[in-house]
Amino acid sequence: MTDSTRRNFLTALGSAPLFVPSSAFGANDRITYAVLATGGRGRSVSKTFMKVGAQCTALCDVYQPHLDLASKDAPEARTYGDYQELLDKEKGLDAVLIASPDHQHFPMLRAALAARKDVYLEKPLSKSLEQSAAMIKTVRASSQVVQIGMQRRSAPAIYKAKKLIDDGVLGRVTLVKPQWHWNIAAKLDNSPLPGKIDWQRFLGGAPNRELEPMRFRRWRYFWDYAGGNMTDQGTHLMDVVQWFMNSGPPKSAICHGYVAKMEGAEHPDVFSAAYEYDNFMVTWTLDYSNSYQNGWSITFMGDKGTLILDDAGYKIFAEPWKRDAEPLHSEQAPVPVETHVQNFLDCVKSRQDPNCTVEIAAQAVSGPHLANLAMVNGRKMRLDAATYTAS
Repeated sequence: MTDSTRRNFLTALGSAPLFVPSSAFGANDRITYAVLATGGRGRSVSKTFMKVGAQCTALCDVYQPHLDLASKDAPEARTYGDYQELLDKEKGLDAVLIASPDHQHFPMLRAALAARKDVYLEKPLSKSLEQSAAMIKTVRASSQVVQIGMQRRSAPAIYKAKKLIDDGVLGRVTLVKPQWHWNIAAKLDNSPLPGKIDWQRFLGGAPNRELEPMRFRRWRYFWDYAGGNMTDQGTHLMDVVQWFMNSGPPKSAICHGYVAKMEGAEHPDVFSAAYEYDNFMVTWTLDYSNSYQNGWSITFMGDKGTLILDDAGYKIFAEPWKRDAEPLHSEQAPVPVETHVQNFLDCVKSRQDPNCTVEIAAQAVSGPHLANLAMVNGRKMRLDAATYTAS
């Protein structure tokens, strides 16, 4: 479904989720699923799956304490340490929820599709631009439903805010400023891990290294396993930017960043990236040592108005801006995970594309991947959006 088609459909139905029953499921049939990687995010999203009516029948993790915690939420679920063994044995599964470190996203997705399971995959889609291209081909060569966990794509208030931009309320948008501020940076904990871990299974295809507990606890901050907060948080925000601006990925990126307080990390906890598009530009900044305007926000700056979108909802102010001005439009509307999970489960039954396809997710993470390359190489990097390659 294209952005335009989806927008028209949601407008017609008042942003209600789509549900069209298929012959494979009755109205009261429960979708069964397994969780591959039961860390904090996996357990949180799994609870949402259960809340909206799905049944967890299997759990997999390389770290026994994570499995033990997940089993408390789904005591009837069978447990595994090897996701391939789970997929081989759990023949009756309808779907899998993948919430692993980024370097395991593609291998787990590929294995789940080979087992003919539908997939809800946490963001970011991929660990690299090249993986994005390969993952699109892999998904489209299958007949499975794949939803990427970018929940803003299923938030009714986000659609309303986009429509206001489409209607021209902001005029010509020239600059967009996504940002994320949290005062949480600290030295990484490298103390011994309690409980049993299968370190080799955690590494998977990553370089073979001796176990360092901080690499498991804070895997996101190491190049072997992830793209840092650039791709983690940036995937959410850059998706909204490109979606609202009806653009593809950026043409080029420059980036600077450094480790301020997160001693031991390879990825920066303070950075700023600038992106080039045809008719506007983007500055994406993150600081994990300061909580001013705490959390995430995206500011769209037009010659007729300004839209500020954040975790509480959105506000639009007219130009010229005045300090005591009341917003022209506003709505308190936190972004829910539940509607995104429900959209996936509905599509498992209807066999339609979900709200966040692999193509959408690949475009969303392309800018963050490009900015990481620019930061590492110390120069502007350009993107070939057709091939997902950088130069």
